[in-house]
Amino acid sequence: MSRGTILIADDDGAIRTVLDQALGRAGYEVRSTANAATLWRWIGDGQGDLVITDVVMPDENGLDLLPRIKKMRPDLPVVVMSAQSTILTAIKAAERGAHEYLPKPFDLKELVNVVQRALASRGQLAGSAIKPDEGEEGLPVIGRSTAMQEIYRTLARLMQTDLTVMISGESGTGKELVARALHDYGKRRNGPFVAINMAAIPRDLIESELFGHEKGAFTGATTRNPGHFELAEGGTLFLDEIGDMPSEAQTRLLRVLQQGEYSTVGGRTPIRANARIIAATNQDLQQLIRQGLFREDLYYRLNVVPMRMPPLRERTEDVPDLARHFLSRAEAAGLPAKRLTQAALDQLRTHAWPGNVRELENLIQRLVALYPEDVIEREVVEAELSLMTMGAGGMGASEQSDGDGRVTGDSIGASVELHLARYFQAHGDSLPPAGLYDRVLHEVERPLIQLCLSATRGNQIRAAELLGLNRNTLRKKIKELDIQVVRGLN
Repeated sequence: MSRGTILIADDDGAIRTVLDQALGRAGYEVRSTANAATLWRWIGDGQGDLVITDVVMPDENGLDLLPRIKKMRPDLPVVVMSAQSTILTAIKAAERGAHEYLPKPFDLKELVNVVQRALASRGQLAGSAIKPDEGEEGLPVIGRSTAMQEIYRTLARLMQTDLTVMISGESGTGKELVARALHDYGKRRNGPFVAINMAAIPRDLIESELFGHEKGAFTGATTRNPGHFELAEGGTLFLDEIGDMPSEAQTRLLRVLQQGEYSTVGGRTPIRANARIIAATNQDLQQLIRQGLFREDLYYRLNVVPMRMPPLRERTEDVPDLARHFLSRAEAAGLPAKRLTQAALDQLRTHAWPGNVRELENLIQRLVALYPEDVIEREVVEAELSLMTMGAGGMGASEQSDGDGRVTGDSIGASVELHLARYFQAHGDSLPPAGLYDRVLHEVERPLIQLCLSATRGNQIRAAELLGLNRNTLRKKIKELDIQVVRGLN
């Protein structure tokens, strides 16, 4: 006697074969079709205990079929598969009531596990609110790589929850974009999204910025000011660079997360906290905990759902899609329409990208703004990447110090000359775009300041002395170059 029926809407015979072998012995019948019409007829006849459907079918989109299935048979679990693996596909599948979303290609053992869990939980599922369709041009996060698919699946599962999320990853990987996606597609989308960068606020003002202050709470407090918690009422509060939060503010934040309420600086009346918390960091919080710089209990309060944003070097197959996306954005902003040749895209894909997606975006903006050609060739991209490498590399592998601060072997000047010579050669008989002097200085300035800050463990006074700059000038440079200052670490 059959325990139930699994309905498959897909033309991949391997899926049916694997499920037959795995579940046939348990008494399940597996039926398959390539058409949505046949699947819909089976469902309408009351057949099936589980549906597995592809998004793309000859006669209908599987995502469009989902709401009708949930309306007719709300307790019927549906697993959605798709080779068109974008964040929008994952989110739509979750919002329209899918039990699970699997991007192709996937491991067939994983499919069997998903099916078994879905059959076990049948009858305990509830549909989600459907959001109007959105075009892929407005996607907040771009990429179809394996590394990004896990991000999309996690996002889809979190959309209809208020769970606290901790996003980790290097600078430039898109942590705030993911936080915004959680908000914009989640249950709090009608509320405000409020972001605060903990590294950019003076230590003595952090509590006031977070919780607000009353008139007269401290010198200069001439009016009552709401804090970010109050501004995020009913929405999402994004705490960026949470590792830079001073210990006293950590204690107050922990109390808010534990008790669900806070008070303003100088205030006495508790205020109920009503904001989803998403935190982000580019630091190793476990290391900060061992150093006594971050509270372990706060870490576990924030790290309810951890998400790690992969660096671009781990998802290089996404580089062409990202490059085309940034070209489209530049055109939408009024810049000339440009196109990259396949060879140019291949050149971009092989670069290491230490600055991650932000570095790629900056490069595309420079290419669009500075080069007159409608079609950007590989040589142009190679020349720009050489300039970037020159700025980020510092001393070459053959360069060594003689102990008196002098560089032996190939000097920095010789390295710069070599890179610039290649840059001019890449332009052939034409001259490079105007503004080369400022561009070269900009590329050299960033690694110089970063290395000095690293050597002084983030102490800006000592770094300014080392550089021979005024402290205010250094602060201005740090802001202009978007340099992340990590205090107290080697």
